[in-house]
Amino acid sequence: MSVQHHIGDDLLLSYAAGTLDEASSLLVATHLALCPHCRARSTAAEAVGGELLEALPAAELPPGMMQSVMAQLRREPPAAPAPARMAPASDIVIPEPLRSYLGGDLRTLRWTRVAPRVQQIVIDIPGSRPQARMLRFQGGTQVPTHGHGGRELTLVLSGSLCDRDAVLVRGDVAETDEQTEHQPYAGPEQDCICLAVTDAPLRFKSPWARLLQPLFRI
Repeated sequence: MSVQHHIGDDLLLSYAAGTLDEASSLLVATHLALCPHCRARSTAAEAVGGELLEALPAAELPPGMMQSVMAQLRREPPAAPAPARMAPASDIVIPEPLRSYLGGDLRTLRWTRVAPRVQQIVIDIPGSRPQARMLRFQGGTQVPTHGHGGRELTLVLSGSLCDRDAVLVRGDVAETDEQTEHQPYAGPEQDCICLAVTDAPLRFKSPWARLLQPLFRI
């Protein structure tokens, strides 16, 4: 099944311009690895950005800058590393660049239990205010009803996630903001594994969920 829910234009342009925070950039780059449509959009955005830069007035280079750049270009390139053994494509659930951030694919990850049917892995990205985490919901699990203090991006990597009127599958992205209150749930057929990026804490209605919220940094 092809990707049906894509990255928004504002995120894609910020990513192409290099102004997007690292956590959100990680999610966008992982989505691009799974979505040919958005890879083409990203290439077009980068081309537009290049044309805009070329249209800017030329700035005078600092003394010695050109000589320094040319010297680096003349240096002998380092030897190419030996190609790593790759797992069969059918065995890879987590694409690059996310796999490098996590240190492995699905079978090697160590999850932390958040609730009876929910696990997570908080991804450490120093200096990034938005927080990235992997989430794993057992099939059929409902997330407690909640709102948002900011933007949340969710990328489905495995299984399915039912969110309002949409059913998201591998490669699909959901974007929510302060106006959203919802109760997504994992499809019943298998566990749902997602990458989620939030720039503010969630607002849970359940007192139990609010009590556990600081413990699990949600």
